[in-house]
Amino acid sequence: MGEPMSSPSLLLVLHDVAPQTWEDYRPFVEAVDALGAVPMTWLVVPDFHHHNDLQTHPEFRRMLAGRLERGDELALHGYFHCDDEPISANPRDWFMRRIYTHEAEFYRLSREHALARLRAGIDLFDRYHWPLQGFVAPAWLMSEGTRQALRRLPLSYTSDAQHLYRLPDFAPIDAPGLVWSSRSAWRRGLSKLVSDRLEHRWRQAPVIRLGIHPVDMRHEFSRTYWLNLLQRLLDKGRMPLTKVCWLARQNQPMERAA
Repeated sequence: MGEPMSSPSLLLVLHDVAPQTWEDYRPFVEAVDALGAVPMTWLVVPDFHHHNDLQTHPEFRRMLAGRLERGDELALHGYFHCDDEPISANPRDWFMRRIYTHEAEFYRLSREHALARLRAGIDLFDRYHWPLQGFVAPAWLMSEGTRQALRRLPLSYTSDAQHLYRLPDFAPIDAPGLVWSSRSAWRRGLSKLVSDRLEHRWRQAPVIRLGIHPVDMRHEFSRTYWLNLLQRLLDKGRMPLTKVCWLARQNQPMERAA
């Protein structure tokens, strides 16, 4: 693993990007743009919950292409972002897929099924001439079959909640991330308490990821938190970068395979 760059960084990451969620994100993105040059990584879902196929949303695709022109990054975030696989009798499996999340699309996929969805996502990015380096599994949950599939594909990185991983070897790089659970008022309150503590703990970290979700944007309390945190980290001198740009600044350069 390469030595981190000397200037501390922040990575602003928008999860679950799809036509259905764009109206949630639009005011936040406009507020971020008003702060100046703050590049973002957009985690794009090709067909969100089987109802938002990007091929049928040309205006949304033009918006994403415009974000690339601004210096943002688009990454692949699953394909459907929903878990359609049968539930087993295993209690841990049931908990992870029905309590922790209902959207662990790649949690139980075989290598063959994971390869098919990943290749479909890569083909979509290629069709619209969108550069693609990274894949992030919904809820950061991946089966062993998914990991095997990623080793065979022309992608440069993946991630979980606290690390980025260079592909194909899954070499880990510490990249601590803040993320909220915003579905209810008590979850938002607890998320802020936890995030305030983690922000203090990670004040010297070379990089901090801000993992934003559409549900965060539906509540003024959480939306305001993220904007205030972003401004605070910028004021402290953290350099905003996309994931791929931050990785490229480490000692091991990244190049997508031919």
